[in-house]
Amino acid sequence: MTIRDWPEDQRPREKLLRLGVKSLSDAELLAIFLRVGVAGKSAVTLASDILLEYGSLQALLASDQRRFCQTNGLGPVKYAQLQAILEMASRHFAEVLQRGNALTSPEVTRAYLSAQLRGYSYEVFGCLFLDNQHRVIVWEELFRGGIDSASVYPREVVKRALFHHAAAVIFAHNHPSGMSEPSQADCRITQRLQKALELLDIRVLDHFIIGDQLPYSFAEHGLI
Repeated sequence: MTIRDWPEDQRPREKLLRLGVKSLSDAELLAIFLRVGVAGKSAVTLASDILLEYGSLQALLASDQRRFCQTNGLGPVKYAQLQAILEMASRHFAEVLQRGNALTSPEVTRAYLSAQLRGYSYEVFGCLFLDNQHRVIVWEELFRGGIDSASVYPREVVKRALFHHAAAVIFAHNHPSGMSEPSQADCRITQRLQKALELLDIRVLDHFIIGDQLPYSFAEHGLI
C-alpha cells in the first residue's frame, strides 16, 4: 500500500497542511522530503528505516556526502537538495537575528543557534553578544575542542564582550554525542563565566546545549 492509498487525514503532506508542521513526526517530515519510497516501502516506511539506521534526524542531517548517498532511497540529488534546505534555513535565521534586531522569540533563538552549531564532529563554544535592549550585536564561535570537550577561558570571553560593548550574552555549545543534558563541567564553566561577567555588569541570559533533541536551556532549568 502506498501513501496515496492511506486515509487523507493520515497522509503526511495533508496532515501538515491541516494541522501544521509541528504535528508531524520526524519520519513524516522526512517522508515529505523523500516524496516517494522504494519497492515494497512507502515513503513513511522508508523514512522510518533511515532514521532507525542513523539513530536520529540530527545524525542524518549531519552525515557526510559519502554515507548519505550510500543509504537506500537517498543519493546525490537528495543530498544536494538537503544541503540547500539546511543552508536556506541557516540564512533565514541569520537574517532574523541580524545585527540590530531584538531577541523576541526563544524558539527563533534556539533554531538560530542550532543552525550555527549543527554538523560539527567536535565541540564548539560560541557566544551571542547583545546590547542593553537585547538587540543582536554579533554571534561568534570562540573555542573549539575535541569530540567531547572544548576548553573555555573566561578571560577571553570577557575580552570579546568588552570589545563588542555587550550588555548581555547568550552562550551555546554543541554536544557531538547528541546528548543535550549538561555535564558537571558545563555547569561549572557557566558559573565561572557568569561570575566573571557580573563584575562588569554584563548579564548572562542563557546557555544552550545543542544536541539531537530540543536544545537544553540553563535558564529554563533554573541554572542561571
